Amino acid sequence: MAPPGSFRRYAREGDKPMPSVSIPNTVLQRAAPAELGFDVGRLGRIREAIDRDVAAGLIPGAVIGIARHGKIALLEGYGFRDKTAGTPMWADAVFSIASMTKPMVSVGIMMLAEEGRLLLGDPVSKFLPQLAGMKVAKSITSDTLETVPAEREMTVQDLLRHTSGLTYQNRGTSAAYRAYPVHGTSAALSKDDFLVQLGKAPLLFQPGTTWEYGLSTDILGFIIEAVSGQRLGAFLSERLWQPLGMADTGFELTDHTRERYARALPKDPLTGDPLVVHHATGKVSKWESGGGGCVSTVADYLRFSQMLLDGGVGNGQCILGRKTIALMTSDHLGDKIVNRLTQTMDPAFAGYGFGLGFAVRKEQGLSAANGTAGDYYWSGVYGTYFWNDPTERMTVVAGIVAPGPLRLRYRQLIRSLVLQAIVD
Repeated sequence: MAPPGSFRRYAREGDKPMPSVSIPNTVLQRAAPAELGFDVGRLGRIREAIDRDVAAGLIPGAVIGIARHGKIALLEGYGFRDKTAGTPMWADAVFSIASMTKPMVSVGIMMLAEEGRLLLGDPVSKFLPQLAGMKVAKSITSDTLETVPAEREMTVQDLLRHTSGLTYQNRGTSAAYRAYPVHGTSAALSKDDFLVQLGKAPLLFQPGTTWEYGLSTDILGFIIEAVSGQRLGAFLSERLWQPLGMADTGFELTDHTRERYARALPKDPLTGDPLVVHHATGKVSKWESGGGGCVSTVADYLRFSQMLLDGGVGNGQCILGRKTIALMTSDHLGDKIVNRLTQTMDPAFAGYGFGLGFAVRKEQGLSAANGTAGDYYWSGVYGTYFWNDPTERMTVVAGIVAPGPLRLRYRQLIRSLVLQAIVD
């Protein structure tokens, strides 16, 4: 067993334990799962389920991390980090976390708000004049683009809760979607050219009226850069990652993290389509995508998610105020804003609203995914996932390389497997 205060690097090849190395952990201590309210036998169902799927060729492998009452109950690697090469999964494997970048950028914005350097009600054009005067599409399905004036400008709060009207180009094929620039991780455009093209694109909806997933958090990243005078990665490193001890988190792979990078299967096991993950291509983006550009480990992200669960305090430092965390993890859609979360993202998560960076569960029922009213989560398109359950004092991070449609299955599966193991 790894000593207290460290994570263990190991994986399994069949039932054979692989060699282990201690990884310093400056935040969370290990504890026996039974001491944290888990039935050890039932917790073992996580390994059994993932091993089955690895054997069936559905995923190459996974790392699952669970902390409860501020201590680690499980941090384990399963299967392969690189199935083609036969390399076993380590618990400190590095994943492309895609949209799990968004909650970290949202925290960065709230830091600036706490310092009085911006207000959530500020118009976006105050910081990015390229986005002043954007129009709204009359139709999001027409092959001809017609626009009307926006009734008001989008605000910082709109960006945080995805009610800005911005979308992603690949979420539709109509003229309105085609007007959008390709997402930042494509490395196709410079930041300035990207903003100019985006400023000419139409909003899909009037600001503040409809939840629509898109480029909102990338724009939050640009606002952080405009207000702080730093590149996004430098700001997050100084203000968030270093204080929490997140040594393996950043926007690009480094010599330190590249050897531990977890790779996708060559082809989707359901569709046969090639699976492409941004960081695996070796391309370097021309700007740092706040909406989806980071790599991280499960251990690092646990440090971040535990800070949220602990009311903004992590590694002995106050990252955000307790009331700010409460604001971020409250529903900001209410009854009047159209909620397209289940319609356009994941049908299993009915009953969730959206806060300032996270989907927030409003009630116990409705959702096909197990959980608790008040829990909140977000995920990445390549398969990673996290959720916090304040009632259970628990945070869970799943490092899974499943870029295709199977990623939706694992969001439900991991919840089910973790929650059934709680017995206190």
